[in-house]
Amino acid sequence: MVSSHLFVIIISMIANIELVSGHLRIFSRERAHLRCSIPDVHRSNWTYLWFRGSEELSQTGEELNLWNTKVQESGKYYCQGTRNTKVGKIRTQQSVPVELKVDGGWAILQVPRHPQLVGSTLEVTCRVRGNPRLEEIILYKDGVEVMRQNGHKPDFYLTNLSLEDLGVYSCRASWDVRRQTLSVISAGAHVQILGEITPNCRMKLICHVQYNAPAPAPPIDFYFYKNNRRLGPATSDNYNVVKQTPGLYSCKARVPQLDLSKSSEPKNFGQIRGI
Repeated sequence: MVSSHLFVIIISMIANIELVSGHLRIFSRERAHLRCSIPDVHRSNWTYLWFRGSEELSQTGEELNLWNTKVQESGKYYCQGTRNTKVGKIRTQQSVPVELKVDGGWAILQVPRHPQLVGSTLEVTCRVRGNPRLEEIILYKDGVEVMRQNGHKPDFYLTNLSLEDLGVYSCRASWDVRRQTLSVISAGAHVQILGEITPNCRMKLICHVQYNAPAPAPPIDFYFYKNNRRLGPATSDNYNVVKQTPGLYSCKARVPQLDLSKSSEPKNFGQIRGI
């Protein structure tokens, strides 16, 4: 009797996920549209796997359309490429997550997805379900009023940002219906502010690994990445000092003799923590 075994090989290629249309913070019953791509110069035929958290979704296409969304569909979405080869099934590494928040309330404050730099201008938008004709909108930071304006302009602009502008923002909107004034307030949304970057500013990326092997343990090669692009060749050191610039940083530890590898979750801008 001949038994067959299915081998799944995880390759170092990382899938990319992007928001095609809509926003990452939407009202229930609105639509979100995500796309997965594989940086494959050979343009092979890939099947796509989609995940919300640890749950694998049924869709297998390049694009994920979420129609008539529900609050329960909030979460971190990942994608991964897979295809059959002569040596078995191969899979890319999972993409950086995209976090979708589906709000069942009446108001949403939409803020930038990425951290803002000191000195730049922050734009936030207060949206109300059904788009009623608003009379007044108030912007709050950490529960304290920052600005108010008439409802014809749902966008707020905070110029010349400083680190003091970092915090949790929300908005309150009011409008009149049949001689009654209705008022709703959004959930809080975090706004991140990064300090000013100078050419001489450096940061240290550290890759923490739990590695249990009997002595003498085979050596580990460390790789560091920014926005899925490798930062130089492999190194035996678990750290790398790089120019301080905004981005998504990650690391990978590989044991060539054992054909083992593991990558960290990407982190925004700062020190890399752990595999």
